[in-house]
Amino acid sequence: MPTTEAENKAIVQHLYEQLFNQGNLSVADEVTAPDFINHSVPPGSSNRGPESMRQLITILSTAFPDMHYTVEELVAEGDTVAVRVTMSGTHRGPGPLQGMPPTGRSVRVAQMHFIRFRDGKVVEHRAVRDDLGLMQQLGIIPAPADAW
Repeated sequence: MPTTEAENKAIVQHLYEQLFNQGNLSVADEVTAPDFINHSVPPGSSNRGPESMRQLITILSTAFPDMHYTVEELVAEGDTVAVRVTMSGTHRGPGPLQGMPPTGRSVRVAQMHFIRFRDGKVVEHRAVRDDLGLMQQLGIIPAPADAW
């Protein structure tokens, strides 16, 4: 049964609070369709089904144990919700982030996510993230000397 735009926004809010912020991995099964596809996964990661969502949370929370997503804005149209978030955390491990050992640095990164629904389940995800800014905050890529 199709869900309303308001219901889809509530699901996205629940997804960020419970799955990303609280690490409740069972939420991935609750809100993600078996045929879900994530177009924005790290290299070498699964991009299908609820398992891909659980895998992503595990990668991120292992690299950033204090990871927190703040939902800044939610906009829904039809079967898609756009969500603007800020991800913050400290890169202290114990695990690496895409092979990079923990730096101990704190980060704050703006992101946009586009989440498509079918019958109350997430079926597709795309993201626009400031990965360059993240790498600069971690000290992996030098920031320009004269930022404008």
